[in-house]
Amino acid sequence: MDIFLISKQQVSRITETPVDISGEEFLWLDATHDEVAADVQSWRNAVEEMTGVHIYDPHLLDITNLSHPSYFDSTQDYALVVFRKLDLNGQNDPPALPADDSSKRKVPPALAKLATKPVTFLLIGRTLITVHAARSRTVEATRNRLLDYKHKRDGGLNTARPPVSPEELMLRLLNAMVDQYLELRQPLTAQIDRWQHALLNPRRPFNDWLALLDARIELRKLDHLCEGQFDALQELRDYVIDVRGNTDDRKESDLLLVRVNDVIEHISRVLNHARRLESSIESAVQIHFSLMAHRTSEIMRTLTVITALFMPLTLITGIFGMNFDYLPLLKDRGGFWITIGAMLLLVVVMLLYFRQKRYLEDRAFDNRK
Repeated sequence: MDIFLISKQQVSRITETPVDISGEEFLWLDATHDEVAADVQSWRNAVEEMTGVHIYDPHLLDITNLSHPSYFDSTQDYALVVFRKLDLNGQNDPPALPADDSSKRKVPPALAKLATKPVTFLLIGRTLITVHAARSRTVEATRNRLLDYKHKRDGGLNTARPPVSPEELMLRLLNAMVDQYLELRQPLTAQIDRWQHALLNPRRPFNDWLALLDARIELRKLDHLCEGQFDALQELRDYVIDVRGNTDDRKESDLLLVRVNDVIEHISRVLNHARRLESSIESAVQIHFSLMAHRTSEIMRTLTVITALFMPLTLITGIFGMNFDYLPLLKDRGGFWITIGAMLLLVVVMLLYFRQKRYLEDRAFDNRK
């Protein structure tokens, strides 16, 4: 577990917890799931020794549960936030298929990036505790940025200031994690657009139905994921209002509320985008089947017209095929040509009648109009 002492002047990495922490300083205790799972009781004892707060067993199970959804809970001593972030380290690995699925499916890269892992935040007084997966890019980037601040504190106005409270640091991390979801909007939209063009292409039949189904399932998961994140952040906002609203530093309290609302707004954008993409897929599939039904209707209408044209011709040939001794035009030299001419005249009359009733469409004529 890494320990950081953060103040307005500098950020330093320490090995032992200071006995006294001033009002302008706070601690950040950072650990990974592997470190906590290796010895859960020792980790809890170490946290209790540094903060003086005992973490309850149900919350300890939540911390070590890698399948836990986004969640918020609080006690009199601390607040707990579980937030599922994108697993950027494992995004190139396709999701595992069920054991009974013998077919090999090619999962689009945009969908493979939706794998998530939980990050747990514990707010204990002037201490922030984070538990996350190993090699978390967001946490590592934040740590490096804070440690670099120590060397750049005299570098000028462009130097970003460190957070002034554990809540602000947590909201910075949450904002960076939510922004990773926002970056997925463009590749997801591009993938859905490609499927829409393939669905509506009349020249080539669409055969990638399994991938389309996987996309709908993943978007539904993203929908549920964002809903859980949204609910957790709303409860966190209520907690900030209840806890920070009674303090004298109104400016810091308002800044935290602004940051919480900003993270919630970003989650809402991701949620709305996921729902729009899911709706686009459903609309494209409905239009696809509507076009298929229209095409089938056109084919059936053409076959019906052809059948209607040949029915009287079949009747005529059937009559002249009867085994009677005498039939009109049967022994006449011009009987064959008279019959053929009558049949052609009948076809022309029927075509004109069908055209008048608009049973046949003249697409070239309609295009000229």
